[in-house]
Amino acid sequence: MPMNASVERVREALTELIKAALISDDSLSLTCREAGRTKLAALAADPPDPATLRMDGAWTLAIHDAEAPDLAPLEGQVNLTLPRACPFTLEEIVAPGFDVDRAVDHIRKIASTG
Repeated sequence: MPMNASVERVREALTELIKAALISDDSLSLTCREAGRTKLAALAADPPDPATLRMDGAWTLAIHDAEAPDLAPLEGQVNLTLPRACPFTLEEIVAPGFDVDRAVDHIRKIASTG
């Protein structure tokens, strides 16, 4: 079954935020933050229909992407125990002024506290 395009776009943006939170190397984390900003700006410019998207599903897929074995050696920032529920709503991530740095810090905190 082909993946819903809305889910895929949100998944890609969330993946960058999660990677930015997990990667210890500051320059690589910054690269992920910038990629996340770009993907979020594209979402904000053309927001998906909320009826076509389950944020928790996109979040779960994004966690899976961010846990890729090739990234594991870089992920020393937190112990990865991310919640199953997405910590952000679609409305939040497409809102003007969504703060990527605060979002990354929030992901770090929820990952370290479970």
